[in-house]
This record gives sequence, structure tokens and C-alpha cells, in this order.
Amino acid sequence: MEDLWSIAVVLLQVWFSVMIGFIMIPAMFGLSLGVTSVYIQILVKILEVTVRKLDEKGGSMEQEMGELRRYRTQSISRGEFALSDSFYFYIKGLESIVDDQVTQRFSSEELVSWNLLTRTNHNFHYISLRLTIIWGLGVIIRYCVLFPLRITLAIIGLTWLVIGTTLVGFLPNKRLKNWLSELVHLMCYRICARGLSATIQYHNKENKPQNGGICVANHTSPIDIVILANDGCYAMVGQSHGGLMGVIQRSMVRSCPHVWFERSEMRDRNAVTSRLRAHVAAKTNLPILIFPEGTCINNTSVMMFKKGSFEIGGTIYPVAIKYDPRFGDAFWNSAKYNMVNYLLRMMTSWAIVVNVWYLPPMTRREGEDAAQFANRVKSAIAHQGGLLDMAWDGSLKRAKVKEEFKERQQKMYSSMVMGKKGRNSQEPHTEGTRRQ
Repeated sequence: MEDLWSIAVVLLQVWFSVMIGFIMIPAMFGLSLGVTSVYIQILVKILEVTVRKLDEKGGSMEQEMGELRRYRTQSISRGEFALSDSFYFYIKGLESIVDDQVTQRFSSEELVSWNLLTRTNHNFHYISLRLTIIWGLGVIIRYCVLFPLRITLAIIGLTWLVIGTTLVGFLPNKRLKNWLSELVHLMCYRICARGLSATIQYHNKENKPQNGGICVANHTSPIDIVILANDGCYAMVGQSHGGLMGVIQRSMVRSCPHVWFERSEMRDRNAVTSRLRAHVAAKTNLPILIFPEGTCINNTSVMMFKKGSFEIGGTIYPVAIKYDPRFGDAFWNSAKYNMVNYLLRMMTSWAIVVNVWYLPPMTRREGEDAAQFANRVKSAIAHQGGLLDMAWDGSLKRAKVKEEFKERQQKMYSSMVMGKKGRNSQEPHTEGTRRQ
């Protein structure tokens, strides 16, 4: 028994030594040994094999009709008609009606091919013996090797964030405190990014947000903060929480001027605007990071930006974020998964691969209102990230269409009908007047 314990202790020592020496320390200083890059290249080669195998099996229509015929003796290859085939077109028609332009932005992005993740499509497991073996090995690697490593790094990163920011908070408000605060934040976020096997490409770094400015970005996931904070520090804006999240927020605000609001303050738009305007007025403060969509969108589109962020004044620094869905679905469907469940799914994905584009700073033009400015910034982000530019409000994810929108349509129709009736009722009277 003692021999088993000694072996376990030695294995743990080796585990932590490798993790600290080859992952944590390079991550803290923004260095990379190239292991992740090699890992991504291997994944790309494996996924290419998956695509070839899927192509050999024929199109998606043939596969789905085959599923509908599986309880019959007929096969598609015989070229005979089956009544069950009509259900395929029936289903597709209903999907087109139900899955409208807005609703589909709040579900996971549809992949071109299977990415060997269990949750993508269980029917793909049985395409060939080779793919089944590769999938099985992938499950072992993701859950037995990557997951323990990633969750250990995440715990270490968050623990160091709480301890480091709390200690820095005791220093006087001087240049040293600001420097140490930024160093601690960068180190912690970089460790957490390694806990997701994140591979991030930053483009146009000359346009990075500057102090005293406002950074606005499209929103796909809570880890957007980790992705952006790997390349620079930001002042976060959000609602105050309790529990573990509250502990993290209170420790962070000790060392850095983050802007946390109480629930009652969040309902007061003027109070929020005044506090943000005061933060931006101090040009030495870190740039504020805001996601104007107000909710997570599924990495395919950019939806309506709330105009409040564009009423504050100052310079806006747009940022476009685009994830590669082949390696893992970064979208957080908060209506389906809680935060813990979502993070577990992220840590059991292959990797998080993402591109970040810093766009040139933008300011409000003369005669341009806040809503027009927000739309202009949104369009620039969508164009750069290759995303659809949509005018719909992301709050439709949880709420019904506002009554004012319905009333607007009713009034438009009413004015059309009443206007036509009014013209018709006036015509005889006019003709009678002319006769007189």
C-alpha cells in the first residue's frame, strides 16, 4: 500500500512539474513553446480525414432519408419511392418556418462536417470503423488527459487572480500599484487561456484600445473577456454578484478601477451613464470593455448594439472576435446550459481557436445620434469578422417582441386603411362640389 502511495506522489510531482515548467511559467510571460500549434496542426489533419469519409458516404439528404427508411426493407440505392421520403421535405419546410432569422442566432453554429466531438452528431460515430476508433481515442484524450490539465490550470489561474489582486490592493494608489495590477491580471488571464487550449491570433495591433477609451466587441461567450485580456488589460463593466463570482469581483476592484453596479443601479440608466462617463474622463484609467449586444450570439452574426455605450462620449475602439467552430463551439446558450456546464463543455473540447481584429478608432460624427453611431460601429465589426450584420435586438433571446413594435405595425396598417377610406369618402363630395 505504501508503494502505491509513493508512486502516486511521484506521479503528482511529475504532473505539477511539467505543468508549471512547460505551461504556467511560459503562459505568465506570454511565451509559447509551440506545443499548442503542433497540436492544432494534428487536429486539422485528423478532421480532414473526417471530411473525406463523410464525402464518401454521400450528401446529407441521402443520409437523412436513409434514417427515415431504416425500419423498411427498401434502400435508397434501389431507386424506389417510399412514402417516408415525403417526411424529409415536410421536416425541412417546418424547420424553415420555425428556425427564423433571429431564433437560429441563439443555437449552436451548424458545422459543415463532424468534428469528432460526441455532442455534435451521434449518428456520425458509425460511418466507418476507422472514425469510430479515432473518436474513441479522442474521448480518452479529451476527458482523461486534457480535462484534468485544463481544470487544474483554471483553478490555479482564478486562485492567483484573487490572491494577487487582493495583495496589490493594499498598496497605495501609485504607479507601482497600477503596474503590478496589470501584470497580475495578464498572468492570470493567460493561465486561464492555457486552461482552454486557446490559440489566439491578434490582427492590426496598432489599433489596440488606449487608456480613457471604450472598447466594444461582438459577444459570443463569457470567455471573450479572457481572449481579449490576454493581449491587454481592461476595466470590466457589469453587475455585482454574490458567492464565488462576488469574491472575484471584490478582489479585482481592489487593484483596478473596474465598474461594478448593484442591481438597483443597473435599472437606473442615468446612474450607469454618469459612472461610465466619469471613468472615461480620467485618461489614465484602463479602457472600458463593453459588449453592447447585451447577450451571447452564436458566432455567425452581430445583432443590434444598445446605444447606451455610445452616449458616454470619448473614443470607441471596435474589436471583432471570430471563433473557429471546427475545434469547439464557444457559444454559450445560457437558456440551455448553466455556467458550470458550459465551462465543462469548453474544457472537454479539442481547443479554442479564435481570431481577433482591432479596428481603427471611431468617434461620433457631427449630427449623428447615438443609435446611428452604434449601427455604424456594428457594421464595421460585422464586415471585419465575416459576420452577418443584423438589425434585430438580441433581447429577443429571452423576451417577446415589445408591444410598441406591434403597435407600430398596427398604426401603419391603420393609417393605410383609414387613409384610403378617407380619400374614397372625400371623392364624391369633391365631385359634387365641382358640379355645384
